[in-house]
Amino acid sequence: MGFWSAVLLPLLICLLLFIGFFSHSEKIAKLPGPMVWLQFAGAILAVMGSLLLPMLIIFIAYSVNNIEHKSETWKSLFSLPIAKWSIYSAKYFYALFLVLLCLTLFVLFTIGFGNFLSVLKPELKFNEYHIEKLLTQIYFKLFLASLGILSIQFLLSLLFRDFLKPMGIGFVATIAGIIMANLGWGYAYLFPYAHAMLTVKSLKPSNIANGPAVPQITVELFTKDIFVSLAVAVAVFILGYFIVLKKSVK
Repeated sequence: MGFWSAVLLPLLICLLLFIGFFSHSEKIAKLPGPMVWLQFAGAILAVMGSLLLPMLIIFIAYSVNNIEHKSETWKSLFSLPIAKWSIYSAKYFYALFLVLLCLTLFVLFTIGFGNFLSVLKPELKFNEYHIEKLLTQIYFKLFLASLGILSIQFLLSLLFRDFLKPMGIGFVATIAGIIMANLGWGYAYLFPYAHAMLTVKSLKPSNIANGPAVPQITVELFTKDIFVSLAVAVAVFILGYFIVLKKSVK
């Protein structure tokens, strides 16, 4: 479930936006090519950074451990002649891979559907601007911003058998993070669930120069919220191993 959600989510969102731009091309054709790209990619980013990315991480983190919870095979798994660290880290890095896969597909599908629109609707002028480098930087920063949430939710999915507890905690924390980021609270960067929203909000109009025709957006990758995300990810990952190690021998 985690794998297919990581694949189908970017496909469906980009496909729906493709259909929307294709069916309303006469209205969008008045804009210059760079602005068309920014509207196309920005609509996807706005949805991902605000709510979908944290919720996807919550679902992926739980789905990775769901099989062992359902079949009650944790004890059997840890009794195998395999280091517990290997089992724990393998599950974590698989969840990490799914998040990276999802965000990579968002980049590829956004570029692919945009270029396909330029073939079907040349009046949209997608071919007048190249957004590949900018999109890669933005989604890589989103990936870094998601690491803190992933570690926390992965640990919660190990501690709780049911889906409601990690889901409920993650959902409430996500809403709190969105509120903190939107209100511009000075210490929002310390709260991992606000990091994705802070990444999207950093791409504001004040970062655009040279007028609307030729937008220049700079992406500062390693900001203080990213450093907090990395620190939380490492700390919770290590803490989670010792918690699981203690529980597994009971």
